[in-house]
Amino acid sequence: MTVCAIEITTTAPFTIAADGAYAARLAGEGQARYPERWTLGGPEPYAVPLPLAQPEEADSEVLALTDGRVLIHRRVADRHAFALLYPSGAATGPRTGELQLGALPAEEGVRVRLLPPSPDGHGAYALAVGPTESTVWQVAGAPGGPRRVAVLPGRCSGGVWLDRVGRLLSLDHELDGRTKAVAVDLERSGEVSPLLQIAEDSDDRLLLAAPDSGLLLIRSDAPGEPRLGWGVLGSARPVRFPECLRIAGAHPFAVQPGQALMPETCGVALRVGEAELVLWRPADRGVFRCAAPVGWLGTGLWTPQGRLHLPYATPEVPCGIVGIGQPAAPPPPVRLDPPPAPPLRPVPLQQAPLG
Repeated sequence: MTVCAIEITTTAPFTIAADGAYAARLAGEGQARYPERWTLGGPEPYAVPLPLAQPEEADSEVLALTDGRVLIHRRVADRHAFALLYPSGAATGPRTGELQLGALPAEEGVRVRLLPPSPDGHGAYALAVGPTESTVWQVAGAPGGPRRVAVLPGRCSGGVWLDRVGRLLSLDHELDGRTKAVAVDLERSGEVSPLLQIAEDSDDRLLLAAPDSGLLLIRSDAPGEPRLGWGVLGSARPVRFPECLRIAGAHPFAVQPGQALMPETCGVALRVGEAELVLWRPADRGVFRCAAPVGWLGTGLWTPQGRLHLPYATPEVPCGIVGIGQPAAPPPPVRLDPPPAPPLRPVPLQQAPLG
């Protein structure tokens, strides 16, 4: 891969479907924005614009589903409207089909945003956060329009899936001045279980999870300042805060799947600000800094084989993917006791050492 300077500008979120076959973003600029679907499953990526009669607002959200349709969330007058968009051929040329899914009322002081793509690939969820409670809504895949699946007192943020079927969702739950990651069982009326309890007075947030291996990427101030750490779901071992992850502004965005019972071998990709890419594994004693492509869209997807795919868009290449392999000759892996199979309800991690 040719190493070049990184020139990244702030772009709308680029979301990748659960199986990696499709992705979606809000393309265009200014008053001429439109949804765009990327096909990633073939030999070469290609983009299909999905414009409608009216341009989209800059705050509209899009989410790619595994069947190739794109979910869009719009603020329309006094409601939050949801619809599915898809390419539709016509005698006059390509068109965009639209299937309305229903809407939620727009209430004062309540923020509604889409959650990451559900692992089942078909359902989609939104989080509505108000001053005193947070509600998880299923906005696609439920008959009869949006369906309330969980209500939590207090304010929630984040959103990480803990399994492969779209049942267990982690949220960062703020209550009584502290933020703790909790697990929400969407099939048991939104039953809530503790997930991270690193220290009684710490703020513990879950950033990423790898259901195959149980690897969890965490941000906590238990060491005395906000630090990146890692643990294993269901393990009796404590959370660790490696010195090599003490990088200001680092945020993990992708973790390698398919590493069953081997969390220490999972590749993790981190974005540092908008101008740097860092690769790391729990078995590594250091990080590997890489140049990202010009026009990088700020996210990516690991393959089970350890290759990181980074989407980018430039005027010359409006739809491109760069692949980066795991760095060669890593330090010898440190074997961990194999964690048990993730339980139906996650258990809290033990207290973490602060050193």
